[in-house]
Amino acid sequence: MEREIAILMAAGLGSRMLPLTEKIPKPLIAVNGKPLIETMIEALFKRKVSHIYIVVGYKKEVFQYLLESYRDITLVENKDYLIKNNISSIQAVCNILGKENCFICECDIYVHNPDVFLPELHNSCYFGKMIHGYSDDWIFETNNNQITKIQKGGTDVYNMTGIAYFKKNDLKILKMRVQQIYNNPESMNLFWDEVVDQLLSEIYMDIHEVKSDDLVEIDTIEELVELDNSYQNWLKGK
Repeated sequence: MEREIAILMAAGLGSRMLPLTEKIPKPLIAVNGKPLIETMIEALFKRKVSHIYIVVGYKKEVFQYLLESYRDITLVENKDYLIKNNISSIQAVCNILGKENCFICECDIYVHNPDVFLPELHNSCYFGKMIHGYSDDWIFETNNNQITKIQKGGTDVYNMTGIAYFKKNDLKILKMRVQQIYNNPESMNLFWDEVVDQLLSEIYMDIHEVKSDDLVEIDTIEELVELDNSYQNWLKGK
């Protein structure tokens, strides 16, 4: 297997989970005793990625303990996380992009099945869950499993899970586009996946299907309580 690295995006405010995230950044919220980000780190190291870069911003100092708990981790500061969308986290690691095959992962995900990262991946891809019926989440339109569009809302389509995998040559294309548009005013509100969407004619990406309970994205305290009832009091306090 070729050498691989991972980028974990952990800079955001987690405002949808207030007031809990006033005290702790969302990636460090523990589910059943383990912080979300550590479920991701341990699953990636099980795949034997060689290094993990964690992009931090909000409450960046509290991530320092990870450097003592795990080897082969680097924290990278996103200085623009308050003024730009998460394209700023990709900009923060542009010097890394294109050197190795790479996972790019959100950190509001509970990795229930750490083996989800183990299959061999032949192409750049997004991990996706098939949702039957209408979904108002981020989805992928596909043609013979090739991703043709990334957008919000669709019926009987794969939903985004927050995990992508890129071959290094495809990352070079993404890096070039991010650097081209980053200082444009219209880029301020861009999600990084929207930049990928602009590049789908240049980058071949397909869907790597995962089961619905392999990866659980947590956006609200209600969703957190479904996984860990110890947060019930936070729900009452909303």
